[in-house]
Amino acid sequence: MTRPSRLDDPDYASFAWKRYWRLMRWMFGVTLLVTCAALTTFWWQNGMVSIHFFIATAGAIFGAVMLTAALMGLVFLSSGSGHDEAIEDPFEDEADR
Repeated sequence: MTRPSRLDDPDYASFAWKRYWRLMRWMFGVTLLVTCAALTTFWWQNGMVSIHFFIATAGAIFGAVMLTAALMGLVFLSSGSGHDEAIEDPFEDEADR
């Protein structure tokens, strides 16, 4: 038997998605600061190596941190909204082996 998810309620869904996007805006700012700090540190220690090095490093740092933030945010959204409990588990009556 499936249980209802709170994301089925339009008011709660709006609240939950706004909270998710607020988290993503904060993480964008933090990621931008961390990326700039890392690039500044690289430049300060090594000078101008290559523009391609700085572009690749910025892309790698920014992409990895934002992807991590997006996926973790979705995990928290799913868990906090009841989506995890709303699934139908055909094996819930069987004991774990």
